[in-house]
Amino acid sequence: MKILVPDDVALDLDLPQDEVVLYTFGEPIAEQHRDADVIVMWGFGHRWLNEIVPTLPDLKLIQTLAAGPDALLASGAAPPGVEITTGRGFHDRTVAEHTLMLTLALVRHLPLSLQAQAEHRWATEITGSQPLHPEGQITTLIDARVLIWGFGSIGTQVAKVLEVFGAKVRGVARSAGDRAGFPVVAEDDIDSELAETDILIMVLPTSESTADALDARRLALLPKHALVVNVGRATTWDEDAVMTSLRDGEIAGAATDVTREEPLPANSKLWDTPNLIITPHSAGGRPDNPEPTIHDNVEAIRRGELDRLINRVER
Repeated sequence: MKILVPDDVALDLDLPQDEVVLYTFGEPIAEQHRDADVIVMWGFGHRWLNEIVPTLPDLKLIQTLAAGPDALLASGAAPPGVEITTGRGFHDRTVAEHTLMLTLALVRHLPLSLQAQAEHRWATEITGSQPLHPEGQITTLIDARVLIWGFGSIGTQVAKVLEVFGAKVRGVARSAGDRAGFPVVAEDDIDSELAETDILIMVLPTSESTADALDARRLALLPKHALVVNVGRATTWDEDAVMTSLRDGEIAGAATDVTREEPLPANSKLWDTPNLIITPHSAGGRPDNPEPTIHDNVEAIRRGELDRLINRVER
């Protein structure tokens, strides 16, 4: 079989039976390689996808390296009969690292320290003797009540990391139960959880049911000392409502790796929103050990054993 792989991701594929061909995202596939059976995708551009996929008549599998299929499905580029498998699990550890960084930056007042450094000022307000749990503030992960909304593989990894620091972690998913040793509440019951939450971490995918899931009403349920971190999708929270809550002091701080418009325009109000940390969708960006999954999925396609595809998207 012929496997197309992007040239901007270093993949160490061991497929001796197959021809592995590099391609450049955004450019046409060379005519001699349009008989490909599998294409591995990383970047998504709807226009490019809709132009390129119809030129691959023998295509059997689109293996995306992204954690979720939402961008690919939204493009409408994958025709019926072409299987889609995702990169679920490829970004668990890297996104967990980034989530920890954003969370600690808020908890330990990193923006204040950086501002003071730029002013050549010693930030006396956060130095010296400090109570472990000052009233109305979150200054440590120790005993912090963390709610992770979206408790899939990434959310579970985030929970494990935060637990090491002494956080009391609960998850939110479609159904209640216990996952990986953490209590999980049902999405329908999240409103009652928010009032008791110190740090809300959002790892939700894009879907009709998650659109603006964190809206003005739910933001108002959080304590004023609460911190919110979004490493899921920007569509899952109401950006305007978040900005208003931060400006009005209804929540203490927020951090996001995702925005509705990317790259974020220079004139966006988000840039100047107080107590908001923005990173440029950089939490993932480096698939972690995707090769075994790609190997297994190529082999499943070769054998026609579609039920053995890993992270298969049901359509």
